[in-house]
Amino acid sequence: MGTESGRLGGYVFRGTITAGDGSNQKGGEMGAGYVILREKVNRQQSKVGREEEGSSSNRPGLAAFVLALRGTPVTKSMLCLCNNQALLQAVKRWLGEGGKAT
Repeated sequence: MGTESGRLGGYVFRGTITAGDGSNQKGGEMGAGYVILREKVNRQQSKVGREEEGSSSNRPGLAAFVLALRGTPVTKSMLCLCNNQALLQAVKRWLGEGGKAT
């Protein structure tokens, strides 16, 4: 229970637990991937973007989250472990009550 996910209740979470990350190599090679932690056979990775579009470390991290969302049935709760602050800030705006809650 000493890890960040353990302290947040990840070890007792009953839904789907995913972990995703992106990479941004020199020269514009961007990739993203995720894995469902309790089902290690279910993983996916993908190349993200094109070299001429420029590169950002946010794009692959966001793409990993999209892959995890696509790979998880909408009927299941999902816990996504990541290390991308831009993703966390974007998702935070989607949660809770508000005038534009969707």
